[in-house]
Amino acid sequence: MLEHGGNLRDAQRLYGGDGWIDLSTGINPLGYPAPPLPQDAWHRLPEADPALTEAACAWYGARALLPVAGTQAAIQALPRLRPPSRVTVAAPSYAEHAHHWAQHGHALRQIGYPMLEAAVGSSDVVVVCNPNNPTGEQIAPNLLLRWAAELGARGGWLVVDEAFGDTAPALSVAAHAGTPGLVVLRSVGKFFGLAGLRLGFVAADRALLAALADALGPWTVSGPAQHVALAALRDTAWQQAAQARLARDGARLRGMLAAHGVRASGTPLFHWWPEPRPEEFHEHMARRAIWVRLFPQAARGIRLGLPGREQDWDRIEHALQEWTKR
Repeated sequence: MLEHGGNLRDAQRLYGGDGWIDLSTGINPLGYPAPPLPQDAWHRLPEADPALTEAACAWYGARALLPVAGTQAAIQALPRLRPPSRVTVAAPSYAEHAHHWAQHGHALRQIGYPMLEAAVGSSDVVVVCNPNNPTGEQIAPNLLLRWAAELGARGGWLVVDEAFGDTAPALSVAAHAGTPGLVVLRSVGKFFGLAGLRLGFVAADRALLAALADALGPWTVSGPAQHVALAALRDTAWQQAAQARLARDGARLRGMLAAHGVRASGTPLFHWWPEPRPEEFHEHMARRAIWVRLFPQAARGIRLGLPGREQDWDRIEHALQEWTKR
């Protein structure tokens, strides 16, 4: 299995101690407050709730969506729905995409964002994260739609992972995903801070959604997850307040890093930079019970998520001061 953030048990096993600040993910640290569950939530089979799909379509602006057990489920299933294809995955990026396309007989190549446009003509499938995780790179929607049309005309796909798209709604192409060739992945875990639900959505043409639903099988999303997500997707007041707060906190973290000589890129939910000594920085922060995400290879550098409490901001500032003085 590939390594991911959020592995606080590893941090405690390696370094000991309590009171850890987890900055290793891009998950909203002040997530949606889950409402009480109905009495039968744990006892009924989780039949699909049309109200959930309707609320998700309204929030994401999509024509049709398939709820899935986290976008990870779709990432693993989509490569099984095509014959051997020429697949181009943007890199560095979320590693699970390339990992799974490589396992099902496809011819895989990974290339940087600046070279993607030139690669569309020689690809059957192109996979991008927009905005990118971990670097924050972005691709204009009109360019993505042109690629999708070109790929769709010959039976290909453009897969756009918009897991971090809730803080950049102008980038989204989910509204256009009803036409063949465009597949969009959306996550409830990041912006809503509900990663434990394991819930995401896929926007695509209805034939592809039907094939994906058949591949994934019945009861893919738990009843409790559907209940909590429905409340979150309908709560426009919370959504608007969260977007404003994340924009402020993202700017605050970017300013804090800049004050210590770090020029970072990313989104309001995370910041990344090509730290020249990433292993040393990771160790420095871990010794202070601050868990950051180390990228030792393709996206060699450090990624920081947002802290959730004022005392956490103070501890991070102090740790950065000590790092700067080294």
